[in-house]
Amino acid sequence: MPAYTPPLRDMQFVMHEVLKVTDEYKAMPRHAEVDVDTINAILEEGGKFAAEVTFPLNITGDEEGCTLDKATHEVRTPKGFKEAYAKYIEGGWPALSCDPEYGGQGLPIVVNQAFYEMLNSANQAWTMYPGLSHGAYEAIHAHGTDEQKKVYLPKLVSGEWTGTMCLTEPHCGTDLGLLRTKAEPQPDGTYRITGNKIFISAGEHDFVPNIVHLVLARLPDAPKGSKGISLFIVPKFHVKADGSLGERNGIYCGGLEHKMGIHGNATAQLVLEGAVGTLVGEPNKGLQAMFVMMNAARIGVGMQSLGLTEVAFQNALAYAKDRIQMRSLSGTKAKDKPADPIIVHPDVRKMLLTAKAYAEGGRALTMFCSLLIDRELHHPDAKVRKDAAELVALLTPIVKAFITDNGHIATNACMQVFGGHGFIKEWGMEQFVRDNRINMIYEGTNTVQSLDLLGRKVLGNQGATLKKFGKLVAQLVEEEGVNEKMAEFINPIALLGDQMTKFTTEIGFKGFQNPDEVGAAAVDYLRVAGHLVFGYFWARMAQVALREIAAGNTDPFYKAKLQTARFYFAKLFPETATLMRTARAGAKVLLDTDEALA
Repeated sequence: MPAYTPPLRDMQFVMHEVLKVTDEYKAMPRHAEVDVDTINAILEEGGKFAAEVTFPLNITGDEEGCTLDKATHEVRTPKGFKEAYAKYIEGGWPALSCDPEYGGQGLPIVVNQAFYEMLNSANQAWTMYPGLSHGAYEAIHAHGTDEQKKVYLPKLVSGEWTGTMCLTEPHCGTDLGLLRTKAEPQPDGTYRITGNKIFISAGEHDFVPNIVHLVLARLPDAPKGSKGISLFIVPKFHVKADGSLGERNGIYCGGLEHKMGIHGNATAQLVLEGAVGTLVGEPNKGLQAMFVMMNAARIGVGMQSLGLTEVAFQNALAYAKDRIQMRSLSGTKAKDKPADPIIVHPDVRKMLLTAKAYAEGGRALTMFCSLLIDRELHHPDAKVRKDAAELVALLTPIVKAFITDNGHIATNACMQVFGGHGFIKEWGMEQFVRDNRINMIYEGTNTVQSLDLLGRKVLGNQGATLKKFGKLVAQLVEEEGVNEKMAEFINPIALLGDQMTKFTTEIGFKGFQNPDEVGAAAVDYLRVAGHLVFGYFWARMAQVALREIAAGNTDPFYKAKLQTARFYFAKLFPETATLMRTARAGAKVLLDTDEALA
């Protein structure tokens, strides 16, 4: 059976020693009173909830899965899931970073995201139920009418109701311009919505009495394509004027998907037969409103893989210290045993350190993005808010795609540490691999994220936002460029930062002549950008560790941080050279292949 220990020490390191979040919050009236002790206390309790309440349900939830009653269209979740959710509500966890106006606690996004990392390590399938609710809350909070906010936000904030996002249709995945679900206006200002949605995570379950579905659909006179999409709130049960629940709405679960992983989450096929909904935002501008939820979900998906990378690493490390196989190539290490623990073998250490480096780098990036969102929402300076929003937009596809790709690499590496025991269910490792695999697909496949990064976020504004991140790198290089002890961390990012300008210009020029060149280079480009971002944060973490050691701090945590940083720059970061070469290979070798793919 696997185990999980919340990585509170590393979270505290990133928040308080690298990012110094409480110093940042002093400039934000909403969070000015938030201090280190408060954050640490909340996350300590959050870690207990994750480790003690949801983690024990991970394997059993995977084995049992969800069950649909085809007569009533109701879904039963795995044993213990509903009870865990009741404890989640009892603890006030849904309200953590929500607006106090609707019953929220008003805490920083950084705190909420750190809590969600632990939940994802403990049980990704369970965590998706409240996670999607938070996205629905954000979309309604940003674009809902006063009446919609009054009706739905307090229930979502308290956790009394949950939410979903309903985009995908059987014929329509990423290309939402193809969706066919129809919305007919009614005399009372509501809409009758008819269509079919598939792959709806947490689309039906037994946690709560009502589910708030956010549904994309077309009005009768809507333009074709993505410019003709509107967003609607479609509750499972009608809500009466006094806030109580009325009759069942015309939306129900027609089937559950049978999946590779996340078996504990109800991935529903939803049927809408004249379901009554209300318009969110303006007609035909539903994607703008839904993107609030989608972008939150994309960062959330990165957090899912971060959580799985961490828990897989913890279990692989413990196994490698205990499992004995063969002798060390450089001589016996455990003379009192018939063989040495496998952690003595170089390649086992490489697999472990790969997972550790990707977990800790991902943690630094996601916490930085969370801090940027706090700035965007609550900083009094308009320029600071604007800059933060632009950086979040740039980094969101990297969080989603780079961290989930790394999660695939890391969970597979950790399963490999177990050898044959990793392939069987007993140790729980194969579940981490299976559960992570969806993270590379949904909320826009990682190829779509790559096209978004290169085509829209970088080339779309001539690299202006990329240059803003480049300034952060340049500032660190200038600050530490003459420090010999930092050279092994600074020189690689300084070089890649310079190369990135030429690399981006070259791909952009080729793409201007032939747009397929952007499509051919995008995935490799995102991974190069991901390493630049990770390299920046690993250099910052090494900077703090070196300063602590120089000041006489003997905590082995700092030495471990330096060792992991050295591994990252020596063994993982050099991938960028190959990626730039393959990106430059161009589109011809992919598209001039009709005979090969006949």
